[in-house]
Amino acid sequence: MTTLITDTTTVFSRELRPLLRDPFTIIFSMVQPLVFLGLFAPLLPDNSLQWFVPGIIVMSCLFACSMTGSNLLFEIQTGSHERMLVTPLRRPALLIGRALKEIVPMFAQAALIVAVCVPFGFRFEWAGAVVGLIILAAFCIGLGALSYTLALASKNQEWMFWTVQQTLLFPLLLLAGVLLPIENGPGWLQALAKGNPLSYVVDAERSLFNGEIFTSATLYGLIAAAAVGALGLWAGVRAMRRSD
Repeated sequence: MTTLITDTTTVFSRELRPLLRDPFTIIFSMVQPLVFLGLFAPLLPDNSLQWFVPGIIVMSCLFACSMTGSNLLFEIQTGSHERMLVTPLRRPALLIGRALKEIVPMFAQAALIVAVCVPFGFRFEWAGAVVGLIILAAFCIGLGALSYTLALASKNQEWMFWTVQQTLLFPLLLLAGVLLPIENGPGWLQALAKGNPLSYVVDAERSLFNGEIFTSATLYGLIAAAAVGALGLWAGVRAMRRSD
């Protein structure tokens, strides 16, 4: 266990170093969420930022983490991944360290979005926001691990990675009610939304940023994020063990 933790720390540091050298990549990955925020916010009623901004924070997490597998694809194509496989590092650490790295840009992106929106009237409760970010961190780890798993599965067919990623991205986003509420939609749409784990994470973030910590939305969001985190790590570690 000690060796696994040490190896995971090594991989985490390796993955984080390029991000620290070029922090502009964090801002670049936020272009789409900020565009949605700028275009949709003026169309919403007064005080709607309290409802809209937490969803945008989840959106930035979804966009950024779902694309992280492309970094692994690049390493596979350049031979860097193959060299990592023959090092003494444990195979699970190669995945877990990468997945844990996703927490850092997520925190930075959330802070930037909140900083942008506060002057326009957005208010949040610190305690709820901290709990919300912890839930979002678990979701980021799982989503990042699933993205790396997809990269390993499509290592010789890069187009497959982007096809699957883009095909799943926007249905998950829209069914989570990030941009528009689902409650007034038809029954079949609400049924699909209930099967989307992202819906529960979004509801939890909205509740928590408003200071409502001890609610059913928080509990369901925590369960959904933990389930995605566990599933992502399990699938990612399994794929990394089989990597060659």
